Amino acid sequence: MKKITLLLILLLLFSINFSNAQYANVTISTLNSPNETTICINPKNTNQLIAGANIVSYYWSTNSGLNWTRGVMSSSSWGVWGDPIVACDTNNIFYYFHLADNVNLPWPAIDRIVCQKSTNFGANWIDPGTYTFYTANKLQDKEGVAIDPYNNYIYVANTQFDSYITNPPATDSSRIMFAKSTDAAATWTSVNRLDRLGGDCIDGDNTVEGAVPCVGSNHEVYVAWNGPKVRYSQYGIFFNKSTDFGNTWLSQPVYICDQPGGWDYMIAGLQRSNGLLATATDLSNGPYRGYIYINWTDSAGPNNHDVKFIRSTNGGTNWSAVKKVNTDVGTKEQFLSWMTVDRYNGYIWIVFYDRRNDASNNNSTDVYLARSTDGGNTFTDFKVSASSFIPVTGYFLGDYNGITAYHNKIRPMWTRVQGSQGSVMTAIVDSIVTSENNIAETLPVDYKLEQNYPNPFNPKTNISYSVKEKGFVTLKVYNLLGSEVATLVNENRESGKYELQWDASNYSSGVYFYKMTVNNYSETKKMMVIK
Repeated sequence: MKKITLLLILLLLFSINFSNAQYANVTISTLNSPNETTICINPKNTNQLIAGANIVSYYWSTNSGLNWTRGVMSSSSWGVWGDPIVACDTNNIFYYFHLADNVNLPWPAIDRIVCQKSTNFGANWIDPGTYTFYTANKLQDKEGVAIDPYNNYIYVANTQFDSYITNPPATDSSRIMFAKSTDAAATWTSVNRLDRLGGDCIDGDNTVEGAVPCVGSNHEVYVAWNGPKVRYSQYGIFFNKSTDFGNTWLSQPVYICDQPGGWDYMIAGLQRSNGLLATATDLSNGPYRGYIYINWTDSAGPNNHDVKFIRSTNGGTNWSAVKKVNTDVGTKEQFLSWMTVDRYNGYIWIVFYDRRNDASNNNSTDVYLARSTDGGNTFTDFKVSASSFIPVTGYFLGDYNGITAYHNKIRPMWTRVQGSQGSVMTAIVDSIVTSENNIAETLPVDYKLEQNYPNPFNPKTNISYSVKEKGFVTLKVYNLLGSEVATLVNENRESGKYELQWDASNYSSGVYFYKMTVNNYSETKKMMVIK
């Protein structure tokens, strides 16, 4: 009787928790009320990560993000304010970009974009660093950074203000600026203005803002930003490109698409929010190499913001229709998204805050990841935060989140508030399917989930499944309590027999269940990890 009761309890737990995504969450830091996150993985050693947060914090990990150490960034000549961006080249040099805080100027003292670098993985940072460019009596804000992995050229774009957050005269303007370095940030050259329709200086929708560069597969330099097409009435996404390493640009930027509601909007419970964009390119050797991607959020309606995506397959000449990334149905909020592309396989990853589970309408907020493995044709999304949080009104979450990925290691980074305590977090998301192949010699006559082999195993096992008719396949792994611990498949599959390999190196010994669902078919089997 006791055995039957225990079995029923386990089965009940298993069925209840099938939908509860669980990824290990790591608190990076709670010091200094951190927010506005940035994170970067070293492609030469994916155990090494460096991250940053407003206003002076940087963090480093030597074990793939499981543990972190905090440092304080300082620039003796120009100070440190905000908008941290961390980048890494292929020579194991990390770069930390930030706004200045010039003690010789009244606030705002952001008179330049400062770059400090570390050649010993964050143990020391060159002080005071260098700066991209300087224009007297102008203010520099909100930089974006890209590094060409083939030559390590560094590209920086940002907004330059004549004045900042004032009611300026009509002659004052904001504009998109660009600079580059070809010598590991020792010097900066090729200062260009990329926009032709400047914005105002209020730091709102009518400001040109949020410029982010990325590098193409043939060394092109692309930059996109948010701004007004028609002042006070129409807002959208602009794009410019250079095919000669950032020396010359299109004479007229391309207006890609509208951004309903503009980039400056409010989310309930937040001090402020926005829909600033991220850009990225596929530099893998996969089928989508060279594709350009842009991600942002905009207003689908009152109190309803969605994650949006657009792409170009021909170097920015033509652009796709705008795609909604978040897969929920309804009018819940999604906001503060950021995107990266895994240079190893070309997978697109987008992190964002999400309130689809906010049943009580109390601003309960989760963190989600969206993934595309087919060049942005389709997206799946899933929760990565271990638990939701309710932002404290007045606590600044930042103007963006962070995410980095390389060779199937994905590390999102976000700000969380628990009570009045702020923290910056990451999740350990590893793509643990080492390979998957369609091994069918003839089309299957039925759906079937095979027993894994070897079983028991350490640390890898093979799982086969058959799909009778095209459908959306999910194949997930659960522990004995019924909590989901891994997603192996979450995509459309054509009719066929598939075999994949699961690497359980990061999982403890024990019994696990794996469940396949496709169309109206569902099957679960048991396996055991022994270490």
